[in-house]
Amino acid sequence: MQNNLNSAQPALLSALRIALGLVIFSYGMAKIFHFHAGNFTPPTGSLPWIAGLLELTLGFLFLVGFQTRIAAFVLSGLMASAYFIGHFPKSFFPTENGGGAAAVYCFVFLYFVAAGAGPFSLDAKLFGARTAKTA
Repeated sequence: MQNNLNSAQPALLSALRIALGLVIFSYGMAKIFHFHAGNFTPPTGSLPWIAGLLELTLGFLFLVGFQTRIAAFVLSGLMASAYFIGHFPKSFFPTENGGGAAAVYCFVFLYFVAAGAGPFSLDAKLFGARTAKTA
């Protein structure tokens, strides 16, 4: 059973990247194009709007797996910034400040910096397994 799970690891890494990429990309779509934005539409040029622009562009690159490590590094920093600017001043604890998602996203993106995009990515197609494989 362990071998079966180990053999599924690269495909599941790609699946996690795609799912997370869709979520982050959708946040960018909401902030920049007001596509399913709900009640939150940040003013153009504001800090949340700039975050949305990064989520839109880097989220798309992350989603398709192109320059994944670079995109993940910047997105990890973006999520850390979101946590410390938007949540940390309320409380240190994510359960009290509402920053649990930002904290988790930060570390999952950081994982992708080390792990790469996985086999189902543009990185794997363009640059081969050396940049897209798991660590």
